[in-house]
Amino acid sequence: MTGIPQRLPLSSGDRESRLDRLKREEFDVLVIGGGINGAGIARDAAMRGLRAALVEKGDFASGTSSKSSKLIHGGVRYLEHGEFRLVHVACRERDLLRRRLAPHLVKPLAFVFPVYRGDPVGVIALGIGMWLYDVLAAFRNIERHRMFSRARTLSLEPALRSEGLRGAALYYDCFTDDARLTLETILAAKEEGAVVANYVELRSFLKDGGRIVGAMLADRVEGTAIRVRARCVVNATGPWTDHVRRLDDPASKPCLRVTKGVHIIVPRDRVGNRQAVVMHSPRDKRVLFVIPWGAHDLIGTTDTDFRGSPDDVSADRDDIDYLIDSVNWFFPRANLGTADVISTYAGLRPLVAAREDESPSAVSREEEIFESPAGLITLVGGKLTTYRSIAREITHLVAKRLGVPKARRKSDRTRAKPLPGGCSEDPNRIVDELVAGSDLTREQLIHLAQRYGSRTPEVLALAGTKEEFKRGLVPGMPDIWAEAAFAVQKEMAVRSEDILFRRTHLALKEPRESSQVAVTIREKLNLTDDQR
Repeated sequence: MTGIPQRLPLSSGDRESRLDRLKREEFDVLVIGGGINGAGIARDAAMRGLRAALVEKGDFASGTSSKSSKLIHGGVRYLEHGEFRLVHVACRERDLLRRRLAPHLVKPLAFVFPVYRGDPVGVIALGIGMWLYDVLAAFRNIERHRMFSRARTLSLEPALRSEGLRGAALYYDCFTDDARLTLETILAAKEEGAVVANYVELRSFLKDGGRIVGAMLADRVEGTAIRVRARCVVNATGPWTDHVRRLDDPASKPCLRVTKGVHIIVPRDRVGNRQAVVMHSPRDKRVLFVIPWGAHDLIGTTDTDFRGSPDDVSADRDDIDYLIDSVNWFFPRANLGTADVISTYAGLRPLVAAREDESPSAVSREEEIFESPAGLITLVGGKLTTYRSIAREITHLVAKRLGVPKARRKSDRTRAKPLPGGCSEDPNRIVDELVAGSDLTREQLIHLAQRYGSRTPEVLALAGTKEEFKRGLVPGMPDIWAEAAFAVQKEMAVRSEDILFRRTHLALKEPRESSQVAVTIREKLNLTDDQR
């Protein structure tokens, strides 16, 4: 790694330009929060011709939007709570994402849903639910579901517990890279003219006659203050929503019910699953997933009330034991222990406050919109899958408040234009076109095509400028040094954590090696992990 250049033409100039625009220009809408919903709102607003800005106090998607189960799904389990509208909208948005907007990131995934004696949902009820799921998806559920006998289920998933097994359903949803889906939406907003900046924190609101007319921000990289003027401000900060509302009105009542979701990552060969598997936890019958992720399994999620600071959330021993016990019940030969857990992550769901006696899993995942007397628009709730639809609703409200003509308010270009890497071509076909001109392995090229889609040639062009850029970041993994440089130059990465957790997933799949390479990344790419 000593051959990696000491200095690179990084994105600092671009960042300085973006921050300068925040200071100089007046915006129609300022979005606070760089998760998936804030990203979607900024993209939609910019595509309607509004002068849009977005700021995020950490890295883009560093909160809830990179801590999901990484599923773009209709929500089978929402059917038992009667949330049919949500399922219908989610299925529609899932289809749009996988077919048009981000087919390189949103990929079909088969799920086996086994039924055991004593489960809350029997085989007949599950079959009815699967038909309803197909109907709400307008029979565009990738493939229609199939019901299997006990014997056929065990032939599909031979490592499953056989005792008490009654049968199973096989259905399809989609897997995604949640952090990259958020990032590409941010990049799309930037391409449309929006000013976007990570590591810029809201400190207070500017008011005139009691109405919000802008905000005071702080650049957490340089420690400087930024005064930004905006005709409208949207609070899309997820778990930090109530904090932001109190900056507007210290007497505002909480509107959130925050619940914690924990995932663990384990070696897939220890579990033995062939497809994604839906589980009812033996402890409380909550729905959990075992999801294949290359050589690993992603297992989650928990759903428990959380009352601490959103800045300090992590998996605790009870969370990990809960997930391990659930997997070991369904896959007896796995015999997982805490030593088998490669990494964990914990995220917070910003749900709409409901009755105190309602279980966390029963709280609706639908969104609500609040407007304060000072004009702050706040989004609460929502799902990764439905972010575009939610953004459309918020942006329509903003445009109406700003007096945008009705014809422009109804514009919906977000349905038609793919995200920056959007490419419907099969990654293997892309690789076939690139392999002749590259000395990277086919595995590496497929990896790049699946991550960057139509932007893959840009990464390869950077890799071609330095022989060292073709080297692997971590032994045994397909990620290369060019990706780290690309993340800084083109994807607004500021810290080594941005690269290792969100531009790639090395910190989750190879945490020990990633902590070692983080030092080299900071040194060679001229990064600092300090914040002010």
